Amino acid sequence: MADYAIGDVHACLDPLRMLLERLQFDPARDRLWFTGDLVGRGPQAAETLRFIRDLGAAAESVLGNHDIHCLAVAAGHGRLRRNDRLEPLLEAPDAADLLHWLRQRPLLIEPAGGLTLVHAGIPPQWDLATARRCAREAETRLRSEASDALFAHLYGNQPASWSAALHGWPRLRFIINALTRMRFCHADGRLDFSDNGPPEEAPDGLYPWYETPGRRLRPRETTVISGHWSRLGCRQGPGYISLDTGCLWGGRLTAMRLDTMPPAFTQLDCPVGLSPT
Repeated sequence: MADYAIGDVHACLDPLRMLLERLQFDPARDRLWFTGDLVGRGPQAAETLRFIRDLGAAAESVLGNHDIHCLAVAAGHGRLRRNDRLEPLLEAPDAADLLHWLRQRPLLIEPAGGLTLVHAGIPPQWDLATARRCAREAETRLRSEASDALFAHLYGNQPASWSAALHGWPRLRFIINALTRMRFCHADGRLDFSDNGPPEEAPDGLYPWYETPGRRLRPRETTVISGHWSRLGCRQGPGYISLDTGCLWGGRLTAMRLDTMPPAFTQLDCPVGLSPT
């Protein structure tokens, strides 16, 4: 039995199949944990969702920002962009079933003791208990009959600062932005969405979320596994591991075996021509 965390697939099903073949993955024995962005910009959105859904209990994924955008577009509250490449999914005969399955995915999962998996990261103002509580709060709304109203208020970068006193749509927007879109923060913990480059090239005053001064979540509490940041790549440090290695852009798809110490990484080069132009 083996457990693997896998970085952002972005509807690139063929590389995923090849990676699983290399891992000798057996759904009767092994378990997959995806960092989110199962769809968005890649060529096989519907096929990817069907494949992962049909693995049943052998696979789980958190929601990424592209997954949530897909759900918002389907609900009529997101603008379909040309490079989203979501039309084949939205027009599929089983689109309703696939989107319902996607909407039921969590925002935070804990695949093993001492490990927490989210799409983007955990904001510096939160400890693990707060992260769990806020994730469950947003998941409940995403899965409810009132989710369309949430999608109507989803987009935007404000509020940038967390307060337990936040309520309503601003509170939910902060939670979802933090868990699915965050990369950099200011020293006071404010989220900043102005840059997506590697930390070494960040403007002065910005810190990667896992190195923000005063971060409440301590490495001894948990190691956060995330995707979302392809220009960060496969990187690990105290309390974090990043797995998005840019498969969508002709990079690699990365899997990390969770039940070995130190963790073992397996990477597959994306076939030439698969990434979008």
